Amino acid sequence: MADNRLRVGVITTTHGIRGEVKVFPTTDDPHRFLDLDQVYISQNSQETVLHIEKVRFFKKQVIVKFKEINDINDVEQYRKADILIDRESAEPLEEDEFYIDDLLGLEVYTDEDRYLGKLKDVYETGANDIYSVVDGKKELLIPATKECVCEVNLEDGKMVVHLLPGLEELNS
Repeated sequence: MADNRLRVGVITTTHGIRGEVKVFPTTDDPHRFLDLDQVYISQNSQETVLHIEKVRFFKKQVIVKFKEINDINDVEQYRKADILIDRESAEPLEEDEFYIDDLLGLEVYTDEDRYLGKLKDVYETGANDIYSVVDGKKELLIPATKECVCEVNLEDGKMVVHLLPGLEELNS
């Protein structure tokens, strides 16, 4: 994914026969799709520009109709593709907020300078996000709270966390 783009969703499947797609939103506010005119569909290191014609919502998914696509057969190729936007089109962040795409791949250390692994995924739970830190086959789930996350340094590619008592044991 290009550094100047952010993922806002993933196409999960087709919807109907007129070229609509169901999108799993990866943005905090799925209604953000209503403000988008164009997006980039990223699949297999290829990007295609598509223009949004219509957006509606069904349960936790966004249903999108692209101007360029009018048939189920034409949209089928985009299953499981990422939907990206230009970073300049993204919603501005508050202090101590980060785009998930910027966090993925950070090297994670404890506040005692012990290496834990790389941040591989962010699970959005509602109350607070959960960071999935992986070292080899071992996964450690860390709450993304002020009590646990001490420092995020995007320039150095590093995150420092404080492990609450029992957290590692809970993950094993």
